[in-house]
This record gives sequence, structure tokens and C-alpha cells, in this order.
Amino acid sequence: MTSTRTPRTTTGQDGVDTIPPLARLLPLGLQHVLAMYAGAVAVPLIVGGALGFDRADLAFLISADLFVAGLATIVQSVGFWRFGVRLPLVQGVTFAAVGPMIAIGSAHGITAVYGATIACGVFMVLVAPWFSQLVRLFPPIVTGTVILIIGVSLTSVAAGWITEGGKDGAADPLDVAFAAGVLLAIVLVERFAPRGLARVSVLLGLVLGTVAALFVPGMVDGSGIGDAAWFAVVTPFHFGLPTFDLASIVSMLVVGLVIMTETTGDMVAVGEVVDRPVSRRTLADGLRADGLGTVLGGVFNTFPYTAFAQNVGLVALTGVRSRYVATAAGGILVVLGLVPKVAAVVEAVPHAVLGGAGVALFGMVAASGIRTLSKVRFDNRNVLVVALPLAIALLPTVAPEIYGAFPTWFTLVFDSGISAGAVAAILLNLLLGSHGLRERYGDDPVAGSYDAVRSTAPVATVGEGRA
Repeated sequence: MTSTRTPRTTTGQDGVDTIPPLARLLPLGLQHVLAMYAGAVAVPLIVGGALGFDRADLAFLISADLFVAGLATIVQSVGFWRFGVRLPLVQGVTFAAVGPMIAIGSAHGITAVYGATIACGVFMVLVAPWFSQLVRLFPPIVTGTVILIIGVSLTSVAAGWITEGGKDGAADPLDVAFAAGVLLAIVLVERFAPRGLARVSVLLGLVLGTVAALFVPGMVDGSGIGDAAWFAVVTPFHFGLPTFDLASIVSMLVVGLVIMTETTGDMVAVGEVVDRPVSRRTLADGLRADGLGTVLGGVFNTFPYTAFAQNVGLVALTGVRSRYVATAAGGILVVLGLVPKVAAVVEAVPHAVLGGAGVALFGMVAASGIRTLSKVRFDNRNVLVVALPLAIALLPTVAPEIYGAFPTWFTLVFDSGISAGAVAAILLNLLLGSHGLRERYGDDPVAGSYDAVRSTAPVATVGEGRA
């Protein structure tokens, strides 16, 4: 078996184990960085902004994020011992952790976020072998629902960026105009730009919006750029030693399950693209690398890491299979993380511009969830498995004080729509998708106490699919 696969993966210009010439390697790696950059820096901006960090601390968060993303990408693509899937995957901070981290940081401070992140990473490393065998418990109906919830829930963050310069929750018309302009730029780049530029449409929208904002007095505050150093080391525990709060850790363990589910889908997808299907062993190795990256995140003042789906799409688009292209992207990210001026430039982007890009970015995350759900054949039970977690997740988004009278351990999980929705999706799929229930009701599309939920699909297709 090994001998028959070797020519396909180690020889030829686009083999998985082939190292392209340096003249091709660096541009291809930079392309991966550009494809994920906007998403990578969004999470530290969101979390740091929500926790009231000043400009210097926000810039440090961005530097730490890029630095650890690079290390995690190198571990995942190169691999050592039982860590790393050894495929062209690029790592970045997951959006799934945003809500829980803001809740934890607001209640217990940033050091509790890092303590929970380290615990989450250790948990992922330990359970990776078992999770790789239990992945059947996380079918597309669960992963798609969770990804959809992430995108929908984070839309409120984009709205917060746009309304920040207004009064009483109302946006300044100029800020709305800039956000709309960024969205228009993204659409025009997607429509008219060459394919390579279209892959970084969100990043180009941010650049164009920021350049336009330079002509509006006071809209761009670049004071921190001049003060930032050209080189600095990302120091461990910059904000203090981590603290370990039990309720915070439990909340992040749920995030860990979501991360492993998300990364599993990305690893399976990229394995199919490069014609090297992942086995249970390689899947476990990749999940261990995710856990190690998350531990490093907690140590180096950043957050949990996962494989970025947009880079999987880039592999499919370009046809370049070499995992060392992802390694080159990791090296570029490490270098960027060691240059604080880069982080200061990102931090200077006006929030209205970020809001426009956020609408597109978070909408794309939600659309990715819908794309995953398109693999599901919906009967009435599956409709509930999607509908109830989505509604539960939106409760704290539309009514932020709904759980204000509940104890802290409860709010750390349920104040984050993402955590609450993920838990509900997993439990409902286990309950309503159980083998015993399917045997009891067979293909009856309206049986059971939930039969008020009527599927619009033809009866011939209802009940055939197994999520």
C-alpha cells in the first residue's frame, strides 16, 4: 500500500510531500496568509475590544495571535512524533471561542481565559485518540448547525463595530456608509478581480476602506504605529499567570469539542482534495496538534486554534498540494508576529471599516454552516435538531440580560449563544437521531409529539437520510 501511494504524494510538482522551489514556495505561502489574515486578526480585536484593552494591549494580542498561529501551522503541516496531520492546513484562532472567552474574561479577567484555554488544549490532546473514533457522533447536522450559529451570533459583533461611533446604539451615517462601502468593495473584487485576488476579497475590502478613511479627518488613529517597535519577542504570560476557574474550564471544554469537530471536517476535506485520505490515526495526530496549538495559545497570551476552512478552499482552488506551502505560511505568520508595527497597523483600522468586513466575514461563516447542512436530508426530527439549538443560541444575542439572574457557572456556558447552541445540538442529535427512535417511527415524517413541525420536502425523501 505504501509503495503504491508514494509516487502520487512525494513526486511531481504538486505532491503532498514535495518541497517547491523557494521562488514558488514563498509566494504560495504568502497567498495562504492573505487568505486567512482578516479572520485571524478578527478574534483578538473582538475579545480585546470587549474586555476594554487599550491600543498597546490590542496590538500585543494581534502579535501573539499571529506568532502562535504560525507555530501551530508548522506543527500541523510538518508534524513530529504523534502531533500533526502532515497535510496543507493553516491554523488560526477559532471564532467558536469568542462568546465564551468574553463571558469568562468579563467575569474573571483575562488570566482565567488563558487558564481555561490551557485546560482546553490539554483536554484536546488527551481525548484526541477517542474523539477520532467517536467522530460519528458529530455528523454534518451537528457541525453545520454549530458553524451556522457561530456566524449568526458573531454578526452582533460586526453591528457593534458599526454603531460604536454613534449615540444610544444608533450608528453614525458616515460609519454606515463606510461599512457599506467595504461590503461593496468586497463584492466588486469577487466579481471583477482575477481569481487570485478574489480569494482575499475581505482583506482587500479592509485595505480599500482604510485608505478611504485616511481622507476623513480623525477617522484613522495611527498614533500607535509610530510608537510600536519593529521587532519584539512575544513573551509568555504577558498579562499574568493563568488562573483556573472550574466553570470557565467546563465552558471551554465544550468549545474544545466544537474545535475538534470543525478541524475533523477540514482534515477530511483537505485529505480528499490532495488525494491522501486521513485515517483514524492521522486524524488523532491532527487533533493532538490542535490541542498543542491551543496550549501554546494559553501560554503566549492568545486563544484556541483550529484549521481554517478558507485555506482548505484555497488548496482546492490552486491545486497546489504541498504541505510545505502551509509550512511556509506558518513561517511568515511567525515573522509577522515578531513585528509589532504590523499589529499596530491592523489595530489602527477604523471600526466602521472592520464592521463592514465583519458582516461579510461572519456571513461567510454562517454560509459555511448552511453548506455543511446541505448534506443533510431533513425529516421532522432533523428540523428540530437544527431549529432548537439555533433559537437557543440567539436568545442571549437578542436579549443580552436574559440570564442575568442566574449563577455565574450557568451564564459562562449559556450567555454564549455558541456554547449553548453547541450543547443543544449535540444532545438533541443524540436524542432525536437515536437508532431506537428511528426504529420506532420508521419513515413516518409526522410521527411523535413534534408533528406540528411539517417538512416541506417531498415525502419520498423524508426519513431517507441519516444525519
